[in-house]
Amino acid sequence: MTLVSLRGVAKQVLLPDDSRLDILHAVDLDVDAGDHVSIVGRSGSGKTTLLNILGLLDSPSAGEVRFGDESTLTMRAGRLDRMRGANVGFVFQQFNLLAGRTALENVAMPLSYASGASFWKRDALAAAMLDRVGLSHRLSSLPDRLSGGEQQRVAIARALVRSPRLILADEPTGALDVETGASVMSLLDEVASESGAALVTITHDLHVAARARRHYRLDAGVLQPVDLDHAFAASTHAERSVVVAEPGAPR
Repeated sequence: MTLVSLRGVAKQVLLPDDSRLDILHAVDLDVDAGDHVSIVGRSGSGKTTLLNILGLLDSPSAGEVRFGDESTLTMRAGRLDRMRGANVGFVFQQFNLLAGRTALENVAMPLSYASGASFWKRDALAAAMLDRVGLSHRLSSLPDRLSGGEQQRVAIARALVRSPRLILADEPTGALDVETGASVMSLLDEVASESGAALVTITHDLHVAARARRHYRLDAGVLQPVDLDHAFAASTHAERSVVVAEPGAPR
């Protein structure tokens, strides 16, 4: 079942000199329930803008976004906010944890806007999610007392505490070392699979992208499927060329 669908999505922004900058061009993308999609691209290629449109944080200049069987074209801001809050979880590169709040309070924060049992049981639900990501011993810790990997685990728990149908990860390993990043991605894959949520990962790291089932490249606002085997080969060839070209390098 298609969870979110983009058709002909374009995004332009107006610059101070009244000219327009094209960020996205006629993007078509379907993300199914339980899917894992990776999108790679250079800085400035439009990746974060695309993620924000998928997550209903931004609206396109042209084209249509459908979430489930509903078009978002004519939705009011309040309706979009409720749909996003109930269905979308975000994981960011810089964690974005509240400095003066404990791990438990950070994870419970999204439930402050929930209703019914989710609101009244928010601390218990947050504690259970922290236990799921291996941080049951860190409930009362402040962010500055946590390692980078632990902070990202708190951020993952926060993204998942409302059981979202769509998880959007923007460079989730960008602030972590390779080993910690691999551990965090394994956890993110695992919890997304368990819940049946769709996962869309924005990254410049081909190893992170390779974890997904479907792979795309965004280049100058144009989204296209990509063969990661070919991309790995090209990357390896480029690295070897640099080594060969270095002065004094063995030939």
